[in-house]
Amino acid sequence: MAAKDDLGRRGESLAADHLVSTGLKILDRNWRCSQGELDIIARDRDEVVFVEVKTRSSILFGHPFESITASKLSRLRRLAAAWCDDHPGSGSTVRVDAIAVIVPSRGAVEIEHLKRIS
Repeated sequence: MAAKDDLGRRGESLAADHLVSTGLKILDRNWRCSQGELDIIARDRDEVVFVEVKTRSSILFGHPFESITASKLSRLRRLAAAWCDDHPGSGSTVRVDAIAVIVPSRGAVEIEHLKRIS
């Protein structure tokens, strides 16, 4: 397994821990369908939250959020709709969030959570 994959998995685990620590319940992780994959699906009271996690070891080549383009956001919305179709009655409202995780080789991990990016 590549170091990049290990970093991504670690970032998703840190993001999931962060969400739980703020009161969200994890419903699903790495959900896949023919259209792609959703990193984390969580519940925040009556909302279903679809979370895109971007992990980097530094910001040398840009902040993790910079990789969430308009086309990526559109794909996330389609995937969220597909998950809802696959899980009827899951929640009354949905939102799309993004979490940036920076895991430097030295120093503290940084986690930034943006709510309602779409």
